[in-house]
Amino acid sequence: MNSKYKKIILVILIIVGAYLLINPGSNYERIDIVGSTSVQPVAEKLATEFMKNHPNIKVYVQGGGSGTGIRSAEQGIASIGMSSKELDENEKKNLTEIEIGKEGIVIAVNNKNNISELTINQIKDIFNGKVTNWKDIGGNDLEIHIITREEGSGTRSAFESIVMGSTKIKSDAIVQSSTEAVKQSVSSDPGAIGFVSFAHMSEEVKALSVDNIYPTEETISNGEYELQRPFLFLIKGKSSGIVEEFLNWVKSPAGNKIIKEEKIIPS
Repeated sequence: MNSKYKKIILVILIIVGAYLLINPGSNYERIDIVGSTSVQPVAEKLATEFMKNHPNIKVYVQGGGSGTGIRSAEQGIASIGMSSKELDENEKKNLTEIEIGKEGIVIAVNNKNNISELTINQIKDIFNGKVTNWKDIGGNDLEIHIITREEGSGTRSAFESIVMGSTKIKSDAIVQSSTEAVKQSVSSDPGAIGFVSFAHMSEEVKALSVDNIYPTEETISNGEYELQRPFLFLIKGKSSGIVEEFLNWVKSPAGNKIIKEEKIIPS
């Protein structure tokens, strides 16, 4: 069975299991949010804050990747799907998009790396395997190790669309299933390079300028920094009831405040 569908089945089982654990006599309603691991942290913060003022509504957030979020929303498994990649035309026919913000994709290297900036073409040549040693682009004599995300990841999809085009990522790249796992791999390997979401950047790894533009809230917001993607909530059809109440709150000043605190640019 394709690993992508195994992941979807696992998420379904987790959601169903959670339902079975609920006391049948509980007097609250629930919202299940599933999908992108990049959107997940801000979704969790939004859910926590929302529940403080809505004690009769429980909001549960589960990861799994953008692909899982899209399919969970399409199939009605989740109340809301999360995606950090643009939907294709077929997906748009079945789903309503609510963009909660946009975020940059950061090119990250080990802190010991002496490179501080790359062009988009250099990044492309690294990830497709044309450039294999840091010395070829002004760095130390060190083999380049590529860290990427799994198929279905919104971060990877956006990276491929913006940087790679029709070119494929090198087949022997190390594949990680979350932003945190990418950071861990890069931080422990002096020759590594990967891409992570701006909101999850930390001192563990070093962010590079791309085409002379360093990723900041300002350069992402004004469009100077090219590597950026949307943060989407997805619903099947039109929102109603408690889902509509939650989404309206997310787009309110209170929701936007939390989104900004997570280094995401509110839409």
